[in-house]
Amino acid sequence: MCVTTISHIRFRYSPRREAISQSPTLQSHSRIPKPSRASVSRQPARSKTRSRPRPGFSSGAGSNFDEHYTTHLDSTDHYLNTDKSANADKRSVEEYTLRDIIGKIVYIDISDRVSKELAKNGGKPSPNPAVTDFSEATGATVLPADIEKVAGQITDRSWIVVHSGWDKHFVGDPPQDPFLHPYINGLNYPGFGKSAVEKLIEIENRKGIRINGIMMDNLSIDSGESGRGSDGKNPFGDGWYAHQFGLTRGWKLLENAKGTGQLANESGTCTLIAGAIRLTSSTGAPARVIAACR
Repeated sequence: MCVTTISHIRFRYSPRREAISQSPTLQSHSRIPKPSRASVSRQPARSKTRSRPRPGFSSGAGSNFDEHYTTHLDSTDHYLNTDKSANADKRSVEEYTLRDIIGKIVYIDISDRVSKELAKNGGKPSPNPAVTDFSEATGATVLPADIEKVAGQITDRSWIVVHSGWDKHFVGDPPQDPFLHPYINGLNYPGFGKSAVEKLIEIENRKGIRINGIMMDNLSIDSGESGRGSDGKNPFGDGWYAHQFGLTRGWKLLENAKGTGQLANESGTCTLIAGAIRLTSSTGAPARVIAACR
C-alpha cells in the first residue's frame, strides 16, 4: 500500500490576496509571516541554585491566514447563487462528514499538453495568449473528452484529481503586478472550462450519482479562460463555472494541489482523504490531502 501527500503542506509565498480581491467567489493566497522572536513565549530560566539542569523550553506562536490559502478545500457555501433555489448545498467546512472528504480517486493527466504549450516560451508561462494559450482552443486545458474518457470510473462520492504540472509555478518572486505572477499568469492557466464542467454534470445525471469534488494543481479548479467570463474580458462576471455550477451541487473543490503526478504510475485503486481544518462557519480551509493507493 502506498500513501502520499498531494498538497502544499508548508506555508510558502504566493501572490497577495489583493491581486484578485474583487472576486466575490475566489481569493488567492496571502502571505503568512514567520513569527518574530517577540511572539515566541519562553519559560523563565531556572534558578542557578537548582541542581537539576533545565531540560529545555516551550515555544509557540500565533498565525493569521486566509481560509483559501495554500492547498485548501472550498466548501459548498463558498459560492452562493443569487437565485437561492439553485443552492442545493450550503454547508460550511465544519459540517462535513468523513463521507464528504474521503472517496475513490479518478485520475486525469493533461500535463503533456500543458508542457507542449509551455515549450513555445521556453517552458515559462506568458500572460499573452499569443505566446502561450491555455484555453480550449489549443487543448492545453481540461477538455470534455478528458472527462468522458474516465466516465466509467466515476462513481458516487469519487474525487476527480487532475494533474497538469502547473504547481511548479506556485512559488516565485512577485512581479510588480501580482496578477501577472506565473501561477496566475493574467488568468491564463489550465483548468476546467464551462464545457468540461457541463460534461461532468452530464455524467453525474446520466449515472444518477454525485461526486465528492475535484482536486487540481492550479489556482482555482476553473481555468483562467473560465475566470475571464463568457466575453473573455470580465474576470469577475459570469465565469468560474466549477464554482458557479459545481459548488452549488455539493462538489467540494481542492485547489492548489501539489505532486499529483505521483499518482500516474499507480495501477491499483487510490483513495483521497481531504484533511481540511474544521473551521466553524468557514467557506474554506487549508488542507493536507493524502492519497492512499493499493
